[in-house]
Amino acid sequence: METPLSSPGQAEEQLAASWVDSLNDTLVGSARHIALLAAWVATCGSLFFSEVLGWVPCLLCWYQRILMYPLAVILAVGILRRDRGLAAYVLPLSLTGIGVSLYHYLLIKTDWFPPPACISGVPCTVDYLNWLGFVNIPFLALTAFVIISIMMFSYAWLLPPAAD
Repeated sequence: METPLSSPGQAEEQLAASWVDSLNDTLVGSARHIALLAAWVATCGSLFFSEVLGWVPCLLCWYQRILMYPLAVILAVGILRRDRGLAAYVLPLSLTGIGVSLYHYLLIKTDWFPPPACISGVPCTVDYLNWLGFVNIPFLALTAFVIISIMMFSYAWLLPPAAD
């Protein structure tokens, strides 16, 4: 006797489940590398802006660099060592970076915050770059920190437990 064919609804559910499983596997496999790429692009971009274009970073830009530069190294070492706890090292820096970048972005684009007292150098409200009316250097840093954080949360959340 033949087995009955599954209903179209069951076939769609199986296809959706296999698609989600495939996406999970791809994301877990590449999340750390996407985060590393974002950190490297942000690091190289900030060095290009200051060393090639000669744009002097302000104090808040330095804070963002202090939070981003170690991420490029930590992520690379964590990937090479296949460290399952990589998110625990990366997320404190990337989440703090989100806060600093968001504050800096809002400081430039809104009047919600009073400008900080800059002791010397470039004021933190200088806007070297303004693409499309909203993309500036703090926005680029914010985007990189958000990508890194999302990738690390995804990696930590979707990583299967270690076989002990």
